[in-house]
Amino acid sequence: MVLKRVFVAPDPGRTRLRFATRAVLGIALAVAVCGLAGHSLTGAVTGGLAALLALFTVTDATVRGQAVTTALLPAVGLPVLTAAAGLHDHPVARDLTFLAVVGAGVYARRWGPRGHSLGVFAFMTFFVAQFLHATTDQLPELYAAVLLSVLTAAGVRFGLWCYERRLPPAVAPAPPGGTGLARVTTRQAIQATAGAGFALVVGQLVSGQRWYWAVGATWWIFVNTTSRGETLVRGFRRLLGTVIGIALGLVVAMPVHGDPTVTAALAAACVFGIFYTAAVSYTWMMLWVTLLAGLLYGLLGVLGPGLLALRLAETGVGALGAALAVILLLPVTTHSVTDAWIQRALRCVHACTAETARRLAGASDADPAPRVAELEQLLARVRLSVAPLVHPLNPMLGRKRRARHVLALLDDCAREVRGLVAVAADPEASHDARLAAACHRVQAAVEALTDGGDVSVQTDASAATEPALAHLHGLERALAELARPLRTPSGSPLAGA
Repeated sequence: MVLKRVFVAPDPGRTRLRFATRAVLGIALAVAVCGLAGHSLTGAVTGGLAALLALFTVTDATVRGQAVTTALLPAVGLPVLTAAAGLHDHPVARDLTFLAVVGAGVYARRWGPRGHSLGVFAFMTFFVAQFLHATTDQLPELYAAVLLSVLTAAGVRFGLWCYERRLPPAVAPAPPGGTGLARVTTRQAIQATAGAGFALVVGQLVSGQRWYWAVGATWWIFVNTTSRGETLVRGFRRLLGTVIGIALGLVVAMPVHGDPTVTAALAAACVFGIFYTAAVSYTWMMLWVTLLAGLLYGLLGVLGPGLLALRLAETGVGALGAALAVILLLPVTTHSVTDAWIQRALRCVHACTAETARRLAGASDADPAPRVAELEQLLARVRLSVAPLVHPLNPMLGRKRRARHVLALLDDCAREVRGLVAVAADPEASHDARLAAACHRVQAAVEALTDGGDVSVQTDASAATEPALAHLHGLERALAELARPLRTPSGSPLAGA
């Protein structure tokens, strides 16, 4: 099932394929530029990872926004690199600074994709400094490697192959808001810092040399999660991907013995795998990340079975730190987050229907297409938040059935909305009183679902022959069926998650 999901998953416009192929090209060119500049292996590795982050983490809605964020990466990363190298021989100050970077990096997510990208780059710059044992005498070379690599990656992304210019902006929905401790990003910053603190202390007890792996595991488990359940599932998937990646490392990375040519080819395959699978399977992405780390350690001449076993142990420590933090410290429940995303998706259905009604009425400025794209993004967030409830290892069958039912009905709503918008796009589509009445009923049904009122369905014999009416009636039925699972009282199979 997982294999099918990864290799047969839809890839509209071959976006994932282009994303992964461009990454291999950009990172390979960045490493080549570092080599031509005379940098050491440490500099080349630093440059390659900087290019990877520049191509992977920058997700602003517009190309211009992406370019601005990419330009800001060194402004965040170089000071962090300076601090990490300067504190190399001062472990207490180094550890406290690392935890501060963790907290600030997660807190920055409240400012959207740019804050998220800069936070990830800052954290990973500190992490890479620990990975390479960077010291102050290496800083000039590392500065140059970061700047050259980010510039090269930007040249590939915005000059050589900027396929995003031909795509509509994909605006990622903002996380649930709030103020103070009611804000998810604030809670997550506190949780991530506490979890990383646990990982740092226990990780150092496991290994005084590779403790940063545990902190890295905690950090990445918190990325792109919101609720307690999402974080726990992501921790499980990270651990599973690491186990599989270590097994592959034993049979793929170790026999290579750090051979530069073979390692470069395998590293390119790993980079492609990371970028191609990231959107569909965190387990598979972690498999490729783990194998890539093994290949890099092979280049550094320290790869062995003991090191791979240590990586698994440190990953387990990091996953445990994340789990304890989200369970014990300011928990954000799966139900509260899921409910917030579902409410937003339903309001988007309302907006889609209203805009489509205006289009059918002849309004020249009415365009429901952007609303459909927004709905798809919101439903993706619903699926992510519900993932803990539908996970194969979830023993609570009632919750699982109910969550799957909600997902199926929301998918029905999205299908009917897409069909309705397609009909409305036809220049010959006309408006009549039945369409107006059906649109008003759909909007009333959404308002009833979000406000707690009754949802009813009115049958219309002509719906079977009129495409627009058929879609509207199907949307009505799906919304009416959603009322029961969404209104299950607290403590029920769905709400108590």
